[in-house]
Amino acid sequence: MKFIFPLILSIALSPLSWGADFQRGLTAAQNGDFATALREWMPLAEQGDVLAQYNLGLLYDMGKGVPQDYKAAAKWFTEAAKQGDADAQYNIGHMYAEGQGVIQDYKMAVMWFTRAAEQGYASAQSNLAYMYDKGWGVLQDLVYAHMWWNISASNGIEIAIENINKVAERMTTEQIAEAQKLARECVAKNYKGC
Repeated sequence: MKFIFPLILSIALSPLSWGADFQRGLTAAQNGDFATALREWMPLAEQGDVLAQYNLGLLYDMGKGVPQDYKAAAKWFTEAAKQGDADAQYNIGHMYAEGQGVIQDYKMAVMWFTRAAEQGYASAQSNLAYMYDKGWGVLQDLVYAHMWWNISASNGIEIAIENINKVAERMTTEQIAEAQKLARECVAKNYKGC
């Protein structure tokens, strides 16, 4: 089975209206001038700007304009994740699952993947399914693994279909029916409280 999609590594773009400093940083980053992007975004991030925090996480993760520093990336992803940014929640979940920049902690990975999954983040839904399949950070539960892969497949994650088939081989007909029912209920609840 496949697990953990790579970090989302594109500079965050949002329909929000940005201040001049953020826009200067974004333009600089798009032109490959990551040092200027860092200079523009750092004060904004320190003041709590979620997009600046997320993008600083990316710069540190990729080593663009700064030496690569996974601990700093984790710090900024965590700050943005706490404010509800699904990309940041997914990325910090990935870092906890891999032990990259943080001590490996599957329970923390599950927590962050769940928060992103509840926002409809398909890759987080797929990774959450994997955690349930393996029993990493949660009790192993094939029904929930199947449910989350079913949801992530419906949201465009192609590998989830392969994973659904593999987990279904280890499940009873009743378990599969329960997983499908839970998936429908979860979608109807807009992924909250699944």
